[in-house]
Amino acid sequence: MRKTMTSMLAGIGLVLACGTSVHAQDKELTIFWAEWDPANYLQELVNLYEAESGVKVTVETTPWPDFQTKAFTEFNAKGSAYDMVVGDSQWIGAASEAGHYVDLTDFFNKHNLKEVMAPATVKYYAEYPSNSGKYWSIPAEGDAVGWSYRKDWFEDPKEMEAFKAKYGYDLGVPKDWKQLRDIAEFFHRPDEKRYGVAIYTDNSYDALVMGVENAIFSFGGELGDYSTYKVDGIINSEQNVKALEAYKELYSFTPPGWAKAFFIEDNQAITENLAAMSMNYFAFFPALINEASNPNAKATGFFANPPGPNGDQFAALGGQGISVISYSQNQEEAMKFLEWFIKDETQKKWAELGGYTASAKVLESPEFQNATPYNKAFYETMFKVKDFWATPEYAELLIQMNQRVYPYITGNQGTAKEVLDALAADWNATFKKYNRVK
Repeated sequence: MRKTMTSMLAGIGLVLACGTSVHAQDKELTIFWAEWDPANYLQELVNLYEAESGVKVTVETTPWPDFQTKAFTEFNAKGSAYDMVVGDSQWIGAASEAGHYVDLTDFFNKHNLKEVMAPATVKYYAEYPSNSGKYWSIPAEGDAVGWSYRKDWFEDPKEMEAFKAKYGYDLGVPKDWKQLRDIAEFFHRPDEKRYGVAIYTDNSYDALVMGVENAIFSFGGELGDYSTYKVDGIINSEQNVKALEAYKELYSFTPPGWAKAFFIEDNQAITENLAAMSMNYFAFFPALINEASNPNAKATGFFANPPGPNGDQFAALGGQGISVISYSQNQEEAMKFLEWFIKDETQKKWAELGGYTASAKVLESPEFQNATPYNKAFYETMFKVKDFWATPEYAELLIQMNQRVYPYITGNQGTAKEVLDALAADWNATFKKYNRVK
């Protein structure tokens, strides 16, 4: 596909070379994003836009640990270094309330993007405040937490026989969280250096919280009321207590030293024959179907986060929307670019290059769902995602949740009810501090 794209791009360039005006060639746009493979795919995509329009678009990147700091330093200085940013979903409250993002509500409504993009991506990548009908980003890089697993372990006749004898049902992709737990227990064999499951536990940013959200949302729980900031009886609900207990139990089936695990470690759990199943963002699954990076590529399968005990099926949202920066000197040109970006043919090409489109039409197409071993699970997930708080104080809320749940999950400190009651008190105090509630 890359060679085909390059050849096509070269052909387009030859055709347009004579017809592109000097004025168009002088125009440039800069998109800021984190340094990872999707940013490289985006650069390939925008090269097509340059060939069509004559407008040069550069995707400038910085390492993930520096991304938020560098972006908001530029925003707060009202700098014009970037015209657009592919920003984390949690930024939308802080960036919109501070005036850093251009209001895209009219653009959103004009192009009927509530229908064009998967509904959940509109709700969490684009809209702020919740249920306000105000939009600040265009869903760009869809992502969510899913699962990979060792098909060869699951399909071993001896394992299948032993599993059914112990649990009374056939070994296969887990149909709910109970089966996920059973399979993790079944394959957990420390004496053989084989373990049941790999989950997120790193508490330095949002990894652990995203992992816990996978349980909370599928157990029918919520983090709070995003419209009223009410958290009492919601974050510490009975469903959430059970979800946190379930996540802690999964931790007991992880490989040794798994108390600071994120996407690198969770992929290694599959590539290094450590675990039967592994949680990770879909954005990191391409490495698992590449035999150069995963010797078990042919034996690796994928599935969406399973439903909880009452049939609720959701997953923690990752990914980002693309926003126009208020201090850009090229806002009109940036809007023209967004009009090109949202086209069906552009979104299709974005998916072909390796980007995770949020276009409902592309996601629903058999062509997309059959393109990789994980695309069908991705499609299923992107219509069932939920996200963390997007309020400007989200970073404090995130730190508080990490501080409460990490000692419980990895250190066996307190009970799930005590942890969540304390977290409710923390969040209430934070919302009072910022005058969200009285």
